[in-house]
Amino acid sequence: MNKARSKVAIIGCGNVGSTFAFSLMISGIAREIALIDRNLSRAQGECMDLNHAASFVSPIKIYAAEYDGCKDADVVVITAGAKQKPGQTRIDLVNANTDIFKDIVPKIMKYAGNAILLIVTNPMDILTYVTLKISGFPVNKILGSGTVLDSSRFRYSISERCNVDPRNVHAYIIGEHGDTELPVWSHANIGGMVLSDYCPICGGKCDYKNELGSIFEEVKNAAYKIIESKGATYYAIALALVKIAEAVLRDENSVLPVSTLINDYCGINDVCLSIPCIVNRNGVEKILKLKLSPEEQKKLKFSADSLRNILKTLKI
Repeated sequence: MNKARSKVAIIGCGNVGSTFAFSLMISGIAREIALIDRNLSRAQGECMDLNHAASFVSPIKIYAAEYDGCKDADVVVITAGAKQKPGQTRIDLVNANTDIFKDIVPKIMKYAGNAILLIVTNPMDILTYVTLKISGFPVNKILGSGTVLDSSRFRYSISERCNVDPRNVHAYIIGEHGDTELPVWSHANIGGMVLSDYCPICGGKCDYKNELGSIFEEVKNAAYKIIESKGATYYAIALALVKIAEAVLRDENSVLPVSTLINDYCGINDVCLSIPCIVNRNGVEKILKLKLSPEEQKKLKFSADSLRNILKTLKI
């Protein structure tokens, strides 16, 4: 990976793909961005709009391309697919988007044999597994955006209750990026103090134990509320993707709850879901096996079983 010439290819120029391109441009971590969309005119329009701001950011090359634009990419980010509509769950999209991935993944592989593939399209965990099977890529080089966004929502909700900077809240959502995800309350902490120790000295008026359920419900239902209100989510996920891309391009060894193939973890095997991982230029360098409470282990297994049952219905 040439850090001086880091390249990201983005497949899909919808709300998420275009907002990610804009966020990536502002971040300055990539020197080259290729936008690829089945509607080439849309990709060209996005590039024109972005390039008109070139004098305001670090030097960068942005252009529209066919799939050959994936050549020499360090990271290929897949956001293409049918989008979630009001009233739909992420899982409702599974068949349509699996068919789309069967078409686009081989096209990516033709040109991007050395890239890290980052899957964003929902149902993200299912499609991360589908991409792994279709591509034949090493496990570490294919990762989903996981619960990086969910965990950020989680930290924000906790920070609002506790009146602290969300950057000082350390807490994870793991499992499926969806309805069976779960909060890891046993490790959630503020400034190194687990919540059960922090809350009694907080001075706030909330009922700590009774607040846990409502905080998680806010997190789990956040996307549905945003979609109902404005049709799609894209700002926060775009910044989550910048964080993941940065971890890869800058070889950061960042700990992020990305979706990756899980084996021999709490009795879970052969399914992609989110667990905190060390992410660097190799993709997923290492999975961190958290010591979960018995209840958390039970919920994680349920999440994995739910995803595996869906995988059994797919022809991949």
